[in-house]
Amino acid sequence: MPELPEVETTVRGLAKFLDGERIERVTLNRPDMRRPFPADLVQMVTGATVTGLGRRAKYGLIHTDRDSTLIFHLGMSGRWRIDPEEPDKHDHLVIDTADHQFALCDPRRFGWVDLVTTDAIDQWPSIASLGPEPLGPDLTVDHLKAAINGRSQSIKLLLLDQRIVAGLGNIYVCEALYRAGIHPRKAGGKVSKPMLTRLIPEIVTVLQQSIKDGGSSLRDYAQPDGELGYFATRFAVYGREGEPCDRNDGGTIRRIEQGGRSTWFCPKCQR
Repeated sequence: MPELPEVETTVRGLAKFLDGERIERVTLNRPDMRRPFPADLVQMVTGATVTGLGRRAKYGLIHTDRDSTLIFHLGMSGRWRIDPEEPDKHDHLVIDTADHQFALCDPRRFGWVDLVTTDAIDQWPSIASLGPEPLGPDLTVDHLKAAINGRSQSIKLLLLDQRIVAGLGNIYVCEALYRAGIHPRKAGGKVSKPMLTRLIPEIVTVLQQSIKDGGSSLRDYAQPDGELGYFATRFAVYGREGEPCDRNDGGTIRRIEQGGRSTWFCPKCQR
């Protein structure tokens, strides 16, 4: 599933061609994706001017001058295609401006689109309960310590809880915990402030590096221009079961399951 860097990369790619443009036509090629398209989507968006694009957690935001915002989630296999050479049967939503076409393609249809009042985004149910952005100033050691204090659940699963930190996914939690030298099974309540002081900068660094690299192109994900991200070439632990640790400490990368998801780590240097 596309994670925060992939959504951020998507939003930045769209903004180059869509920001400030008037939407001439909106085409729905089916009534739904994972959820039904909003009933007033075509009416509300056609003729509107895009006033900006953004991201909250793993949601992409397309703001318009009608005080409405198109929110999209890419699901498992969704991606935007800019000026596709030919239509795809999985292009479920197509937006045309005077100069460009934007097609939301999602073969597995786990993605979805919603339309909300811009001023009420923070009250929208899927956003209202989110924790701070990991790339913003509100993710502090004090916030994280308070959120996990006394918790017996593993730090890995706590970091995936969107109410604690918004937007973190499996790939980047595995990589950040490795960089910080924290064992993914360690109970949240036993993660000390010095550990969190190491962890937060590693979360920021791994996300920023992936955004710079265009994300991690796993399975179906590609950037809007069709380019593949290459952060996957930098994985230290993710997907590397049985390989030696990059720290040359004699450790071998292991894979375990936590909360129904795979976790990769080095048992030698992550404590």
